[in-house]
Amino acid sequence: MSQLRNTDSEIFQLIKNEEKRQKDVVRMIPSENYTSAAVMEATGSILTNKYSEGYAGKRYYEGQEFIDEVEKAAIQRAKSLFGADHANVQPYSGSPANMAVYHALVKPHDIVMGLGLPHGGHLTHGWKVNFSGRYFTPVQYGVKKETGRIDYDELRDFAKKVKPKLIWAGATAYPREIDFQAFGEIAKEVKAYFAADIAHIAGLVAAGVHQSPVPHADAVTTTTHKTLRGPRGGMILCKEEVADVIDKGVFPSLQGGPHNHTTAAIAVAMKEASTPEFVEYAKQIVKNAKALADELLSHGYDLVSGGTDNHLILVDLSNRDIPGKVASQALDRAGLVLNYNMVPFDTRSPFNPSGIRLGTPSVTSRGMKEEDMKFIGTKMNEVMSNVDNDDLISKVKNEVTEFCSKFPIPGLLLGE
Repeated sequence: MSQLRNTDSEIFQLIKNEEKRQKDVVRMIPSENYTSAAVMEATGSILTNKYSEGYAGKRYYEGQEFIDEVEKAAIQRAKSLFGADHANVQPYSGSPANMAVYHALVKPHDIVMGLGLPHGGHLTHGWKVNFSGRYFTPVQYGVKKETGRIDYDELRDFAKKVKPKLIWAGATAYPREIDFQAFGEIAKEVKAYFAADIAHIAGLVAAGVHQSPVPHADAVTTTTHKTLRGPRGGMILCKEEVADVIDKGVFPSLQGGPHNHTTAAIAVAMKEASTPEFVEYAKQIVKNAKALADELLSHGYDLVSGGTDNHLILVDLSNRDIPGKVASQALDRAGLVLNYNMVPFDTRSPFNPSGIRLGTPSVTSRGMKEEDMKFIGTKMNEVMSNVDNDDLISKVKNEVTEFCSKFPIPGLLLGE
């Protein structure tokens, strides 16, 4: 990065600072991960110079012979990896991918059904402050208070009552496996489209660790980072019968030219995700999450749904009388990075909720295993039991930095 250093030393130094932060802390925000050096090289390639409005073989600009091959490779690899009829790799991220599905499958003011944000859903699944809640008629389902899980019988009854045109499955803070087959059957019963948003669990689905929605859903959306370990992009997988309207939902409905450097990096990530090593990585994510959940349970923490099936843990701190924001900020000072989060039936504000959300994709990418989760859980407990003790937090920070030094971060390109 000598050119960047010489051209803009301020931005270069900020990047270097962030590099050091990522090396020295335990990153447990569930949506974050580390990409490979190959993915970063593709993302930073000369393809960022090219404009390619349209689709392969149907572009509006000339000079596309190599760009078309890059996009076709990304599409074919995505289709093969997930077993899909069709793939669109042009969405700029997950939310635009979801917006394209709305454009393709429903009309403004149609009833759309999704998991409520306070119960672990996503903004784009019909939440009131989002476009999906403003331009469509949203109805929200939730989880059972007693179990923290989706009740599929209640979901079916609710769908029959409200008769949605589109049903979303998927979440940002749901620690259990989603029964996509049940969702597909319910959607058929009420003659609705079924869309699955697997942004958080796409890597687990690709590796066969989590059941796949592809056989059951009309459309499947995902980001290409998170557990999939690709660049910051989006993707839509769908059945052949809706492929044309999905493509038109992306372009020209929402976007102009795709980001070709991102498309290339998606192709690289799809190739990496098709390897046996990636399957083992995905399995280890779940093993680590279960081990970390068990460690937190051993210290008396209340986990939503009692544990986890995937990469994510949601901790309800109500019984500790520690607001989630206070806990997350104290943990951050100790180098244990996660986010505060609402829990189902939370009585506190979204800006200072009762819970914290954490996950294991990043720590697994660094090579950490179950025994390392015990260290992390123990240190989390020390900090959350002493959120006002700056000396203890400083001591834990030093211990965390030393611990992290044993696990080099993947894909490191910067020199000293």
